[in-house]
Amino acid sequence: MPILTGLAPAKINLGLHVLGRLADGYHEVRTVLQTISLADTVEVRYSRSGAGGVTLNCDIGALDTQDNLAAKAAHRLLKAGKYPGKVHIGLVKRIPIGAGLGGGSSDAAAVLMALSVLLRPAPPDELLYEVASTVGSDVPFFLVGGTAVAVGHGEEVYPLPDIQRRWLLVLVPEISIETKKAYQSLSQARRNKNNRLTAAQRQHIISGFCSSISGSDNAWSLNTTGPLLNDFENVLDGIYPELKKWKQRLFRVGASTAALSGSGSALFGVFSDRNAAIQARKSLGAFSGESYVVRTLDRKACCSVWQQKT
Repeated sequence: MPILTGLAPAKINLGLHVLGRLADGYHEVRTVLQTISLADTVEVRYSRSGAGGVTLNCDIGALDTQDNLAAKAAHRLLKAGKYPGKVHIGLVKRIPIGAGLGGGSSDAAAVLMALSVLLRPAPPDELLYEVASTVGSDVPFFLVGGTAVAVGHGEEVYPLPDIQRRWLLVLVPEISIETKKAYQSLSQARRNKNNRLTAAQRQHIISGFCSSISGSDNAWSLNTTGPLLNDFENVLDGIYPELKKWKQRLFRVGASTAALSGSGSALFGVFSDRNAAIQARKSLGAFSGESYVVRTLDRKACCSVWQQKT
């Protein structure tokens, strides 16, 4: 039985705007996503013989279920492509859960990419993206990797030129924020302030966002706080004061910019080099959550993580 092993990288959001709810119930977003070197390990086995189905083993028991996005991705690809046989998935988790780093979505995309190698005939890219978009909003991005802009509810992805490599310190406080609750809190805050976006305001956000990503590469050099605006920050800072506290601490220990990733709870600070990020981590010894010194991961690196076993 052929086996593929590889890495499923996490992501951060280099800016995130929420425009409102779409007719399908999802929220419309504008965001720039970036893969980073923090990653889960994924092993995928496929056999054409035997009863069909998908089995999954994860080192975190709570995730060892058929509701895992990785298992769902495999099920849906086999069904959509009418492939026989069975798939076994092994997951070793390193990306924290409920932190806005996209671990579950990345695992699902990794499984789809592995199966695109193992299945015969190979599923077309269109099928992979179609399945990915039904599994989760971030899954299509992880089929692209590197730096990319996502619109719609995140399923529509457009690659951008890879940014220059940067070193990051990622902080994950001891809180888990459900994506659904984060969106509910943002919507409630806007209702309380009678601040629903008008058509003109929505267009202003869209135009400003498009302008920022169509400029020079320096717009995404991560040397400025300009692009790193996240609509969730003001809302979640009020609910979880520690988010604001640790973001400020990241600036104090030398981050050139810092932001919340996605709907949280992970924060990241950008540093000039690896040593600066390591020193910052040491300076934040009082931080009781998880912390990681990582680098940005370009598109080529994301596509070169698989190794085949015999």
